[in-house]
Amino acid sequence: MKTRAIVTLGLGALVACGALAGITSHGGIAFASARDESRAERKAAAEAGKAQAALAGGRPEQAVAHAEAAVGLRPQVTSFRVLLANSYLRAGRFDSARQAFADAMTLDTSNGKLPLNLALTQIATGDWNGARQTLDTHKDIIPVSDRGLAMALAGDPSSAVELLNAAVRTPGGDAKTRQNFALSLALAGRWQDARMMAAVDLAPAEVDQRMTQWATFARPKSAYDQVASLLGVKPVRDPGQPTALALNATSGVGLAALAPVDAFMPGQAENAAKVAQEMGTPVPAAAPVPDAGAAPAPAPVEVASTPAPAFASVVFGPREEVVQHLPASAREPVSRPAPASEVSAPVRVASATVAPRTPAKGSFFVQLGAFENAAVAKNAWTRVTRSNASFAAQTPSGMSITSKAGTFYRLSVGGFARSEADALCRSYKAKGGNCFVRAHAGDQVALWAHPAGRQMASR
Repeated sequence: MKTRAIVTLGLGALVACGALAGITSHGGIAFASARDESRAERKAAAEAGKAQAALAGGRPEQAVAHAEAAVGLRPQVTSFRVLLANSYLRAGRFDSARQAFADAMTLDTSNGKLPLNLALTQIATGDWNGARQTLDTHKDIIPVSDRGLAMALAGDPSSAVELLNAAVRTPGGDAKTRQNFALSLALAGRWQDARMMAAVDLAPAEVDQRMTQWATFARPKSAYDQVASLLGVKPVRDPGQPTALALNATSGVGLAALAPVDAFMPGQAENAAKVAQEMGTPVPAAAPVPDAGAAPAPAPVEVASTPAPAFASVVFGPREEVVQHLPASAREPVSRPAPASEVSAPVRVASATVAPRTPAKGSFFVQLGAFENAAVAKNAWTRVTRSNASFAAQTPSGMSITSKAGTFYRLSVGGFARSEADALCRSYKAKGGNCFVRAHAGDQVALWAHPAGRQMASR
């Protein structure tokens, strides 16, 4: 996924997607505009505006030039520093972005996006120890979902799995969190568990595709490969941030000796090869592992001036707030739309038998989300029907599933021909929703829908 957010890692993300907090266009930056402002202030604001426009237009190199000019004129303005860091990042200049984020953190210690992005640039420049320290120091202001995946990328997938395993069981454990958890499991070498977790929110075909992508993603050739893949950027040779732009009071974030990538990616080579074999996808050969008794020699990250090797895009949970109608797998046979008068009329049961439901035209379902329980799914269904008239006459389906991450309730509508299901899902996505089409898999009428009819049918 070529996400414009530093973490969709979903980082949430990544994921993406992202996912994991992330880079924004900073459209809400309040630039100086008072009549009595100095000429330098006005020029700095103008340069920042040009930088934003260049980023929005996909011209990161021009954005860097304008953002550097803005910071040079107003070095103590945090928003200009953040804009510069984001511009460096979009341009694939990880060393410069790292220094810029560190400078911005000196001016603003409360913004959780800054230490998260700093940690990602530390990972991209090979400083895994520094990244883990940054994540730990600022753990109280970095979202758990983002911090967990960042920990896995920083070479500590075991701790990431422990953190995210708890996070997915909380009320806030959304699709982004689950997908970040799944990727962390994969990076820890637990591929079967990763597949099961990813399947909570994805259609079967998408799960296979994601496992194939992750098998490649888990074997980076250089320190910056994974972060570059997540952000959809092309690393370039980076001369570093101009010395004249550095703050007088530095943040104390120094460059650590770089260690081989494999030193912080335990248990991946064998598992990645196995998954690749199952998927029919070749995995790059693992780099030789140094003798355990010998200290690995530091090796600088070589950033080519040409685009880095293309990695399969890594897709994460939606970058937006994912309780948005999560793409989980819910299913249920649905009756065809009925006139409003019939829908609103009370359900009446004839003498001793229940009138059969209108036969479904097909066996395809549109899955709308996976939720903590039926009550949460019911609330989501209410929101969906209020904002999307096409669902008002449908009967919701639901089904509980249990995995190592916990129990989830899948919400869907179904009983359509494939073409009808595709059309309904496209319409829903056009209005900002998330869904996918799948075949019937044992779905039943949702617990809250037509309870009287369901009870009679069970006799």
